[in-house]
Amino acid sequence: MVSKMKMTLAALASSVALVGPAFADLSGDLKIFLDTSNPAPRATMEAMIARFQEKHPDLNIETTVIDREAYKTQIRNFLTADTPDVATWYAANRMRPYVEAGLFEDVSDLWAEPEIAENLASTKGALTIDGKQWGVPYTYYQWGVYYRKDIYEELGLTEPTNWEEFKANCQKIVDSGRACFTIGTKFLWTAGGWFDYLNMRTNGFDFHMDLAAGKVSWEDERVKQTFMNWKELIDMGAFIDNHQTYSWQEALPFMVNGEAAGYLMGNFAVAPLREAGLTDDQLDFYQFPVINPDVPLSEDAPTDTFHIPANASNKEAAREFLRFVVSAEEQTEINSGKNLGQLPVNAKSAVDDDKFLKEGFAMLSSNSPGGVAQFWDRDAPAEMAKVSMEGFQEFMVKPENLDKILAKLERARGRIYQ
Repeated sequence: MVSKMKMTLAALASSVALVGPAFADLSGDLKIFLDTSNPAPRATMEAMIARFQEKHPDLNIETTVIDREAYKTQIRNFLTADTPDVATWYAANRMRPYVEAGLFEDVSDLWAEPEIAENLASTKGALTIDGKQWGVPYTYYQWGVYYRKDIYEELGLTEPTNWEEFKANCQKIVDSGRACFTIGTKFLWTAGGWFDYLNMRTNGFDFHMDLAAGKVSWEDERVKQTFMNWKELIDMGAFIDNHQTYSWQEALPFMVNGEAAGYLMGNFAVAPLREAGLTDDQLDFYQFPVINPDVPLSEDAPTDTFHIPANASNKEAAREFLRFVVSAEEQTEINSGKNLGQLPVNAKSAVDDDKFLKEGFAMLSSNSPGGVAQFWDRDAPAEMAKVSMEGFQEFMVKPENLDKILAKLERARGRIYQ
């Protein structure tokens, strides 16, 4: 489905209150393509574009909204023909094909501006390829460990800050007759989250990205160490049984019922946990702890982005739009609970009065100097992500197969990255 909307001041006057002075510094046409086709994100983006229009009344802005799944199949075509001036997409490896094909504009000049360089520092790595930046982020959300605070209090546990504390907590939870963690690996990607954190904490962000890019052997001893750390948890019974038969949603009741004490998951799990009856007095969050103190902490925080196509006609206006999108004020507005309900990428933005959003914002804005990963199935090529996540699931069920699994992944690396 494709929907087009032309924005003029007359059309806006009846529905949008003018905020601040208008600046007639830009003119011509500005074509914006969006994949935010669901009602709430669409309304959020359209309202944001309306606010930009107010500041630049001489611009003729045309917005095209395309169904998200259709957008994924159409993007390469519209980047080469009928090119917009601004387009939504995703960070890291998901943007790489269009960067390497010369279809996205280098916007490193924006990232050299102090307002962006200082306030968006946590997301810079996710927008960087070959030392250059190729877009700006507009929203992201944290991953981490959501846990049953009441169970921790019952067992006298505190939030772990290092690997030894993490394992000691886990042993006490297992000894109490519970699993440390619920997980559903039926659809594979949840195991990718565990691999991301264990590998980034063991070997660091740069190594993790090199592995995703096919530059490191899966049979490298450093990769094996990641799996050995994972095996320590598997061997102590940290995870629920038969997790390969559950989706991530089907794994939620184990935590709700108190059969498992935690869940390594994205912030989107909070709403269903609350809906299932857990209160904020029972539910809490902590950053995945340090394993190797020699590597800076980095996080999974999938990031949605805006880009300027290389063939755009109005790059001056497009750059001004990107500056507007990442400003502290706009980031506060579009990521608020009434809009996207996620995290602003600007460190000076305000966050909704939700304890998990606040903790995630603090963690990603100040406590993640190592970098922000996009999750394994975004950072690795699709085929490699699939075969490796199959390997992660097999390893969690049969850790004794590790050598065979790594040999298989290494053969896949040789084939996929040619």
